[in-house]
Amino acid sequence: MAVEIAKKAWVLPGQSYTLFDVSPVNYTFEVQAMSAEKLPFLLPAVFTVGPRIDDQLSLLKYAKLIASHDKQSNHVNEFVQGVIEGETRVLAASMTMKDISRKA
Repeated sequence: MAVEIAKKAWVLPGQSYTLFDVSPVNYTFEVQAMSAEKLPFLLPAVFTVGPRIDDQLSLLKYAKLIASHDKQSNHVNEFVQGVIEGETRVLAASMTMKDISRKA
């Protein structure tokens, strides 16, 4: 399925369109992570996610992955949570508890 992004366009018979919102959305999670010393901790996290509206490739990825679903749907929530948890755990695993508490 080919995807084309435009602010204005003619929709011909046989074509379909989807209007999507590019405003950022806040996601709140509690990430269970482990420090470099293998000490588990719970990290409350709030992330604001939205596409870069000045970058055509970012908008295209957003349109394919997220915009086709409701922003509050489980698909989007699980996708965003999975990415954020993975990246946060990798970052936390490289830091000591002293580093983590100092950066907070």
